[in-house]
Amino acid sequence: MIVEDQALIGMSLEDFLEDAGFSIAGPFLSCADALQWLEHNTPQVAVLDVSLRDGTALPIAHELKERNTPFVVYSGLPFTASLPQELRDVPWLEKPAPREELTQVIAHLEHRAS
Repeated sequence: MIVEDQALIGMSLEDFLEDAGFSIAGPFLSCADALQWLEHNTPQVAVLDVSLRDGTALPIAHELKERNTPFVVYSGLPFTASLPQELRDVPWLEKPAPREELTQVIAHLEHRAS
């Protein structure tokens, strides 16, 4: 699952991760779209941007944590020690992170979820 409000970045992530062998849901451009998809689906792993068109990804992160679904934050915002509970203890990659690093983190999370 990819949640990214910048369409070009989302499509680029989708293409790259599909080429790396992952099946992709999204990219979802808003919190509302992602939450609507989550009403009937659960991803194995998710990639979340923090700042979305309609607010933050905190409701998505909360929902994923409730389901024990691992996710990585892929954001232009820097990591800080005062993060909300929903974003603590998850991998945090600052844009633009190397694609290989993102792939390794997702593969690790997917393996851990299996």
